[in-house]
Amino acid sequence: MTISIESLLAARLFVAPKLLGDRIFFLSNLGQGGHLSLYAMDVGGSVPEPLLPARIAVQNPELIGGESFALFPKLGKILLMLDRDGDENYQPMLIPIEGGIPEPAFGDTFANHRMNCLHTDPERNLAYLNGDARGERMYTSFQVNLETGSIVKLGQNAWGSYADGINKDHTRVIMQDGYSVGDIVLYEWQAGWTERKLLYGIPLEQRAEGQEVPLNSINSIHFSQSEKGLLFITSLFTDTYSLGYLNLSDPTEVKPIIITGTEHTGMGELIKFRHLDGDRFAVEYNIDGCSWLYEGAFDEASLTLRLEHVLCGKGKLSNGMLESFSYDKTGNRFALSFSTATSPSQIYTIEDGKRHTVRPPEGGRQHTRERVLGISQEWLSPGEDASFTSFDGLRTSARLYLPAPALGFEGPRPLVYYIHGGPQGQERPDFTWFSMPLIQYLTLNGFAVFVPNVRGSTGYGLSYTKWVDHDWGGKDRLDHVHAMTKVLPHDKRVDVKRAGVMGRSYGGYMTLTQATRHPELWSAAIDMFGPYDLITFSQRIPESWKPYFELVIGHPERDRDFLVERSPRTYMNQITCPMLVIQGKNDPRVVERESRDVVEQLQAAGKQADILVFEDEGHDVLKYANRVTCYTTITEFFKKHLM
Repeated sequence: MTISIESLLAARLFVAPKLLGDRIFFLSNLGQGGHLSLYAMDVGGSVPEPLLPARIAVQNPELIGGESFALFPKLGKILLMLDRDGDENYQPMLIPIEGGIPEPAFGDTFANHRMNCLHTDPERNLAYLNGDARGERMYTSFQVNLETGSIVKLGQNAWGSYADGINKDHTRVIMQDGYSVGDIVLYEWQAGWTERKLLYGIPLEQRAEGQEVPLNSINSIHFSQSEKGLLFITSLFTDTYSLGYLNLSDPTEVKPIIITGTEHTGMGELIKFRHLDGDRFAVEYNIDGCSWLYEGAFDEASLTLRLEHVLCGKGKLSNGMLESFSYDKTGNRFALSFSTATSPSQIYTIEDGKRHTVRPPEGGRQHTRERVLGISQEWLSPGEDASFTSFDGLRTSARLYLPAPALGFEGPRPLVYYIHGGPQGQERPDFTWFSMPLIQYLTLNGFAVFVPNVRGSTGYGLSYTKWVDHDWGGKDRLDHVHAMTKVLPHDKRVDVKRAGVMGRSYGGYMTLTQATRHPELWSAAIDMFGPYDLITFSQRIPESWKPYFELVIGHPERDRDFLVERSPRTYMNQITCPMLVIQGKNDPRVVERESRDVVEQLQAAGKQADILVFEDEGHDVLKYANRVTCYTTITEFFKKHLM
């Protein structure tokens, strides 16, 4: 039986949906070039209409760090954040709402900045942008008016200065500086102020040496209806996050908000909190990797959020991942993009004001019917829980994807050990982006795929995520070694003597670390844009990113010995397995030179190493033809060396 990756990739992406009148706007790779672009179709379904020229690609919204696009109906415009083939130098561009050629929203004002759009208000034609000037360690936040062209500088700082809470008339803005995961300080700007002022927390520069500051993880900030206080997600009361309230008349103490009405069970986190209208909010949880979305009402007097409707988590919107959701206040409607491990992303709307349509088994109105071609559902692998207790007693989440019984493979299967990026990331049952189509293609070709979420991953609480700070290649490395030596050998369905390791970004770093420091475990390795030398990596990233990396990984001068000890480069002579390196030429995070250094050092030592560079990609592989090449090359590499 021969199965082409094109069968899996025939399922196009439908992500980031937004409603406007009788139209749905969304991102998809429908076009001939197979890259992400902007489309619109009628509610209920119609032939999608492209809104951008075929040559223009939109970036993966998970990498953008804000809104990919926003609708401004009063102006008849769409605001787009565009880069060039993955270089992540986003610029705010405008097109007519019916589509057209993008033009800079503010001329060349931000030409020397990497911009992100954090919030928008279509009623007032306002947007909140954050940009880092190339070559400088500085972020600056702006309030911009798309109608008048006015630009108001709100504040700047090397640690972010991100606008994360805006009052009704846009005269007060709450900004956050973030030092490392969970370490947040809040500032306030008011109309007429020349600079922002400290609101809550102790800035890094004001801390005494060795001073311990409670991690608060404050994010998703909203003014209450009365504007007397702020509501937000925080870790102050629960390691897996809950809601907090800060009284603006005495902003010294955060009080807990009680949440009632949750229906999910399992291990996970509260991950999103979004204001809808009036006292109504949406709350999203990640539970065992699966999405639960609720709608509820907040009572400021009792500091209680009462959840009333399950929008995602039951019926056909269950056991998968909510890629994104948006709310249309005018129509009191939601638009969602949802996928599972075996089902491609689909667009749903919830249009019933009384939410009757969200009750199982309906699960909303489905507007797309994407599917893989020529592959029976029984051939796909849903995966199974494979969580384990690591070397020091820490529970470690993992899933194991085995070839479906209907495929007829016999005996223990060769193993692909797949490591996610981040490290503050998580592999979830999500067919939308890079990982799941690859995992399914590998199982269709007879491989078992083990996907661990070791310490440092998100999804299991702040403490779990913080394990990896200033310890890249430490206990996280040992989690993988423990799985390979103490856990997986007991599963007779997999053959750990025929094992390959691969990962993307930080996962690429860990792949290199595993292959160099534990060569006896691996028969093949694939590094996708992974840091190879933590010193050169930290020197090559954009200037504005360096303060964060120096804090959580290490300073290239003060921590030089530590970074050398944790760099795969130090152990390259120990590699015994063949190595394939995959890289996007425009990647600003792990630049092409970093990956070429890996291959050149290995080849100079007589090791087997090859490199595959995509000329029109960045820190991802998004375009259709490139994905076909990438998935096929990976699978054939593992078939050659593991089967």
